[in-house]
Amino acid sequence: MRAIEYTEAGGPDVINVATRPVPQPGPGEVLIKVAAAGLNRADVAQRRGVYPPPAGESDIPGLEVSGTVVERGPGVQIGQGYDDGAHVCALLAAGGYAEYVVAPVAQTVPVPAGVSLVDAAGLPEAAATVWSNLVMEAGIEPGERLLVHGASGGIGSAAIQIMTAYGVDVAVTGSTAGKLEYARELGADVVIDYGAEDFVERIREATNDRDEPGADVILDVVGAKYLERNVEALGTGGRLVVIGMTGGARAELDLSKLMARRGRIIATTLRARPAEEKARIMQEVREHVWPMITHKHLTVTTDRVFGLSQARESHEYFDSGEHRGKVLLVVD
Repeated sequence: MRAIEYTEAGGPDVINVATRPVPQPGPGEVLIKVAAAGLNRADVAQRRGVYPPPAGESDIPGLEVSGTVVERGPGVQIGQGYDDGAHVCALLAAGGYAEYVVAPVAQTVPVPAGVSLVDAAGLPEAAATVWSNLVMEAGIEPGERLLVHGASGGIGSAAIQIMTAYGVDVAVTGSTAGKLEYARELGADVVIDYGAEDFVERIREATNDRDEPGADVILDVVGAKYLERNVEALGTGGRLVVIGMTGGARAELDLSKLMARRGRIIATTLRARPAEEKARIMQEVREHVWPMITHKHLTVTTDRVFGLSQARESHEYFDSGEHRGKVLLVVD
């Protein structure tokens, strides 16, 4: 089969189309003929040499796919929804940038009704990241105020829609008027141009009807660069959820400010979680997020589609930061 590999750490020029053996499904796994794979920041971090795959996993990048079940491993029975020809999408630890991939059944879910097989590739990672971090980890509740940094990407687009449908008030930061308008169209009620406005002041203005203004939860992909300001933007009992480090990994923090807010900092990754945790996350996603798609509260936001042989071009576009929603690789 064709698969994408990184010849070394670096920019998009290290991406290469290679030939690999078709993997075989083990116990509790299915073999998926890939229709499309979603691009994620983790793929870029792996390409740059700073986020290797977990031990024992494939070096082929790709954390989410959609496709067709073509083979079942031991223990996967006919009639469980994973028969040959079933359309599914899956959350992976690695291996998605290929013509075939094996996935644990527990991390594989049917493609939601009304979503194309290709577009479904952009759902697992974003939906799992948003639901696991904001609901399962931070315990966000309807009526609370969420601040999302990086709102026009795949995670941000999903966070706006899922949390709005969940009854949360959503504020976002963005770098251009176009990206902020896009976020507003998805449901954000407060949009902040971080280059021209102070997001701490804006989030406090948006919550000035409270005794103690501030965000209840912040979803952050920036990391060190925003740490101090994020804490200042929290309200009493606020939770800062860090899921990325595009702005660095090291920063100083005045703990007295965090303690004064009775705040919490939660830092997570999805890729390295144990299989049983990923299975529980995907079960909750299927139970809570998939109905949002059925009832039109959540739409798939595919920005651009590239062929598998255009993986290098897809990463160049992703690195530009111009995308709004998901970038996908289709098996051409």
